[in-house]
Amino acid sequence: MRVGIDRWAGVLGVLAAGLLTALALFGAGDAAAAAPPTLRPSPLPEPAFFGRAPGVPAAASRAAPCGTTPGLVCSQVVVPLDRTGQVPGTISLHVEVVPALGTPRGAIFLIAGGPGQGSAHVFGLDDEQAVSIYRYLFPGYTLVAYDDRGTGESGLLDCPAVQAALTADQQRAAAAACAGTIGPTRAFYSTAEHAEDLDAVRQALGLDKIALYGVSYGTKLAMAYALAHPTHVERLVLDSVLPPEGPDPYSANVLRDLPATLSAFCADGSCKAATGNFAGDVAAVANRLAAKPVQGKVLAANGRTVSKRIDGLSLLSTLLDGDLNPGLAAELPAVVHSARLGNMQPLLRLVYLHDLGQATPSIELSFALYAATVCRDGPFPWSPDTPVEGRQAILNSAVAALPAGTFGPFGSWAYRFGNADFCVGWPSPAGGASLATGPLPDVPMLAVSGGFDMRTPTEGARAVVSRFPHGQLLVVPGVGHSTVTADPSGCALQTVRTWMLGGPISGQCPRSAPFLAPIPALPAAGLPHKARTALATYSIASKTLSEAEAAWLMGAEPVIPGAYGGRLAAGQREFTLTRYSAAPGVTLTGKLRLTSTNLPLKFQGTVTVAGASAANGILGLNGTSLRGTLGGRIVGR
Repeated sequence: MRVGIDRWAGVLGVLAAGLLTALALFGAGDAAAAAPPTLRPSPLPEPAFFGRAPGVPAAASRAAPCGTTPGLVCSQVVVPLDRTGQVPGTISLHVEVVPALGTPRGAIFLIAGGPGQGSAHVFGLDDEQAVSIYRYLFPGYTLVAYDDRGTGESGLLDCPAVQAALTADQQRAAAAACAGTIGPTRAFYSTAEHAEDLDAVRQALGLDKIALYGVSYGTKLAMAYALAHPTHVERLVLDSVLPPEGPDPYSANVLRDLPATLSAFCADGSCKAATGNFAGDVAAVANRLAAKPVQGKVLAANGRTVSKRIDGLSLLSTLLDGDLNPGLAAELPAVVHSARLGNMQPLLRLVYLHDLGQATPSIELSFALYAATVCRDGPFPWSPDTPVEGRQAILNSAVAALPAGTFGPFGSWAYRFGNADFCVGWPSPAGGASLATGPLPDVPMLAVSGGFDMRTPTEGARAVVSRFPHGQLLVVPGVGHSTVTADPSGCALQTVRTWMLGGPISGQCPRSAPFLAPIPALPAAGLPHKARTALATYSIASKTLSEAEAAWLMGAEPVIPGAYGGRLAAGQREFTLTRYSAAPGVTLTGKLRLTSTNLPLKFQGTVTVAGASAANGILGLNGTSLRGTLGGRIVGR
């Protein structure tokens, strides 16, 4: 199944929180001292942008100011499509550079994930706020970001069908069709090719040694570059680490590590109101759905019902994106536990909302490039030139030969979660695009891993750190993927900065409060035999408000339907409920606004409680206090 190393489809708050934290850090202590407003960008020397050094296999256009960020310049670096020269053609790489403030210490390449994200597009050097973050992280460094071939403004690959595909079957068929659309040039988008493009940009900019900051798949690309060009690497910062030989063709390492990651997520006791065994619930429900998928009706934003089918793979896909989306993470423990008890409606609705959020423009994340890269890279159990019609049998035999426990608590059906199934119909060559053999340079390296990162587990980061004599690991408990910018405490940001300045660092950040605690266990699916009491209605109303807060934070759509009726209209700092229902027979109507961005988030507002089996009344929410009158009785805390 197409499980992107980065989806970046979650609520914008995931990244915005990291940006806001960093901006707050600028107001105090060494940050303000390090970047006083009187400093001016230090321009790179003229040869870094103009002309072409002898022997450089790429041509750089003359750089020109672009965008609104002071000092930002853009250029194009032209590289050969096929470096062997057998296939003619070139690709123009869009490059953006922001010079350092003050005394320059070097240049750092910002490398995004996917594969499929254009780094210039993702890192947003045209945004002064974004630039301030990266200048804080990397003081004294010139910032360089370019769009990889096939992404952003560097010959974007776009196959609408693979961009829109959701199920494993849809994705596999769309990938095979996309390969035909791209044609034979699809063979020139491997990670090894991306690494050579990176070196062409380095040479075109006139740089000798460079620092590398990779995120997710960007860590694999950074290490591929370090293996191929070790003498040109000054240091590496790897956030959410994918080992260079990864990903596993079946995502088996992700599945084996998943129970421990889910248990660690709940280790602070925050899940106990939802479930006593989050990991066990996930395994039980996923295996059950793999054996017998469920189909049901869910409410759409327009008030109509639509049919939704879920299986084990769709549950795992939804679960995995919880490490990028704190609203989804808050929903999952209670929703999956409810499904284990037999109430599938909340899960059907959550997977439906999750899938709505997967509609990603190719300029943001090209799944055509994702397919071209992962299907060329491998590794797969077949040889690169194996005809398509012979691969499924080889894949089936390879899976059957895997030892017990390969997929952790999941059955062998879960092999389809990996790229081998996704790429089984990709025309030859498929797989076999190996990276340079190294050795890795003996340079400073810092790996950053989130304790709730499910797609690039911490064990992979530890294995990579062990390959660097001067490697260090920072673990951030409770935080998911793309850890540095997702950590709301600012600890990861501060630690990276300290490390860049040569200071001592701790190997672990304190666990910060979540954006929202996991919602409590959801009420039963059916209507009660008689009207609910005031206290029972209050309990359901309280849980419904918690669920609504998580749905708002999840950010799937401007209008979010309730599991059992009604809707939530989402604003930037508030949301409005109209007969919103998370349990049959109880509805909430009213407006809630965000009153504090200290974590966990706090809301304030008034709701009217009604419904066929509710004790009707009004409740007022003020942070953690919910009080009011239901059925003529004063209730609340």
